[in-house]
Amino acid sequence: MQLDYVPYVQILAAFAAGATLGLEREYHNKPAGFRTMILITVSSCLFTILSVSWTGDDRIASNIVTGIGFIGAGVVFKEGANVKGITSAAIIWMAAAIGMCIGLQHYVLAAMVVVLVMLVLLALFKFETAFDNLHQMKSYEIRFVAEEYSIDELEREFTGMHIKFLRTKTSKQMGIVSVEYNIEIHPGKRDQFESFLIRNSHISSFEA
Repeated sequence: MQLDYVPYVQILAAFAAGATLGLEREYHNKPAGFRTMILITVSSCLFTILSVSWTGDDRIASNIVTGIGFIGAGVVFKEGANVKGITSAAIIWMAAAIGMCIGLQHYVLAAMVVVLVMLVLLALFKFETAFDNLHQMKSYEIRFVAEEYSIDELEREFTGMHIKFLRTKTSKQMGIVSVEYNIEIHPGKRDQFESFLIRNSHISSFEA
């Protein structure tokens, strides 16, 4: 009986694709790194091969799409006002799709997608970082005497300074109002904003 080498080539191709994606994740110290990407692409490829060879339909392969969502959900988490891990979850989804693509012997398509994904992750990384640096979200806790100042007055001053803000928590104790904000501010204007807080005689104290 002649040995069919095609499935072995597919598994090796899936391994290479997963390793390529995983190296980028590992380099940037992100969740779902080198080993995870390889395991996802290889397992997705293997399930697709078995799906086609055993049943001739896509019943097994369709379950990959469902199952991979649970893995992706495991890398998404909330940190303060931000949700992190969305990109890692998307790459997990993409790795599974690439593995399935190789399992169906669409090698050129899979290679093209790997190149495009790496372009997004590497070439656009610096652009994204530069864009994020333009406006950064920072948390502030501001305190003032309730009888001397009000939240409305404070927020009117924020608006006058063209500052985007989100009030997250308000409390009052012993006549002192404490308000927590998430404030979106350009790094170059942060000193100016904090100088305003220091100069404002109504504000007792603040923490960033």
